[in-house]
Amino acid sequence: MSVQFYPAKVVGKQQITADAVVITLAIAEVHQAHFAFKAGQYLTFKAIINGSEVRRSYSICSTPQSGLLQVGVKKVPEGVFSTYVNEVLEVGNTLEIMPPMGKFTYTPAANDYQHYVGFAAGSGITPILSIIGTVLEAAPKASFTLVYGNKNRHSIMFKEALEALKNKYMQRFTLIHILSREITDATINHGRIDAAKCEQLFNTVLTAPAAAYYLCGPENMILDITAYLEQRGINKNQIHFELFTSAASQKRQQQQTTATSDGPLSEVTVMQDGRTFTFSLAQNTNTILDAALAQGADLPFACKGGVCCTCKAKLISGNVTMEVNYGLEPDEVAAGYILTCQAHPTTATVVVDYDV
Repeated sequence: MSVQFYPAKVVGKQQITADAVVITLAIAEVHQAHFAFKAGQYLTFKAIINGSEVRRSYSICSTPQSGLLQVGVKKVPEGVFSTYVNEVLEVGNTLEIMPPMGKFTYTPAANDYQHYVGFAAGSGITPILSIIGTVLEAAPKASFTLVYGNKNRHSIMFKEALEALKNKYMQRFTLIHILSREITDATINHGRIDAAKCEQLFNTVLTAPAAAYYLCGPENMILDITAYLEQRGINKNQIHFELFTSAASQKRQQQQTTATSDGPLSEVTVMQDGRTFTFSLAQNTNTILDAALAQGADLPFACKGGVCCTCKAKLISGNVTMEVNYGLEPDEVAAGYILTCQAHPTTATVVVDYDV
């Protein structure tokens, strides 16, 4: 994968909650072919903030059929990029973005008559909103049920947009809000989306079988729901999830500063865009991605959390261990693909290829 960023002009910025905005991007006509996307995909952004390059991935919240390219950005504590977007970025500014990526997708079909269920919490609604809109607009026989968790009604991202979809597609779209810090009229709408809440929902409102389940939100929520669905006998192939952050990876990054460089050395060769370069890396220190970046390589990456797959490459020879892997499918791992942001060499020589 080549590292190709394109300029995107900010042509709209809308405040949707006290700490979240939607930005609308415009791409020059000459580059627009690179930005056709599927519902559920994300964009990788690059900006210079306070003198340092920062990259982040944000899911596209608009639908492919809308003709718009929009992302929702919620400000998070100590979030450099999200704070910049919410507080500093203005209409008329330009951001650098990579073409859409991601496998957390839905492709519509006119004869799709199936039912789909989504579980989202907080900003996890962004890719699912695109999927919901696509199901309802482009698959007129299909239906969707969304379970959406937030702290209170004021923190609900896209509240008006979801209500508009509910009113427009009353027979095909069911919206269930779960609020953790606000008393609700019905107990089913209060609490957190965990296994117990899933049991309550499946015994009352989620009685219709679904062709697929789309999950996006905190790691614990996704793990709880996935385990519950599998316990109910739902096939793993029907469960799709997108993680924005990984607790395991955050812990690894905190521990990384204590690593020493006195372990065995590996000779790592990286191939990208037809070029090859080699460097030495102690096996108990940095990841292949971090070490390559330190050598001056311009490699694709975004989250560095084992989630987004932007840094995916194929292991041509040698062996590595990955700290976490939330992005690669089992068949991709079996085929030799790795997340270089999580990969540490374990053999004397390792060769990885970003172009395969």
